[in-house]
Amino acid sequence: MAEIEILPGIVIEDPRPRAATHPYTFFLPRAEELAALKPGDGIKAIFSQTEGNPDYSAERMWVLIEGVENGVVTGTLDNEPAGMDRIREGDPVRIPLSHAISTIFHKNNVQPRLPPRREYWDRCFVDDCVLQGRSHVDYLYREEPDMTREGDEFPDSGWRIRGTEEAVEEDRASEAKPHYVALGAVLNADDRWLHLIDREEGCAFQWDDEKCRFVELA
Repeated sequence: MAEIEILPGIVIEDPRPRAATHPYTFFLPRAEELAALKPGDGIKAIFSQTEGNPDYSAERMWVLIEGVENGVVTGTLDNEPAGMDRIREGDPVRIPLSHAISTIFHKNNVQPRLPPRREYWDRCFVDDCVLQGRSHVDYLYREEPDMTREGDEFPDSGWRIRGTEEAVEEDRASEAKPHYVALGAVLNADDRWLHLIDREEGCAFQWDDEKCRFVELA
């Protein structure tokens, strides 16, 4: 299922392809959350305006649920759009549950108790070639974090992640700089090292093509 037009010139983006390509940074509601939704609760979806000249190509907005039937939410828009003129707060909408990107539960409705989801927002340094998919993670090590600054929302994890020698040389030639980003952004590009992510400071690993695994370095 792709975009769905819910009003003339207004479509709802199907978030599942984005979640599939960015599984460590773009999280969808779990099935238990969607199944528990009732009138009075809310879902958030990605609205796009396809006609006219909106100020923003897409906006993430809340819908107040009036009913849920056969996997479809009926309700009203619960935000005033910041840059769209084809939809307004209070307009009636119908949205498939599959297109929800977030949920919120009314205080009188029971929210399912679910184990917390592991997220990967702590920061790391990574070569441009890895982040852009021009190289796999070839070498990585974890040092004492030294980049966290006062006011940073997420701390430095200490992980330093390198691409292959050839790809790193291409980065230097093109003046592509390393990035200080969320661990999840690197995992989206290459998650073969996920099993190492909780290893201690001072560790280092090299990818071994023959063994098809990371080898710990002394």
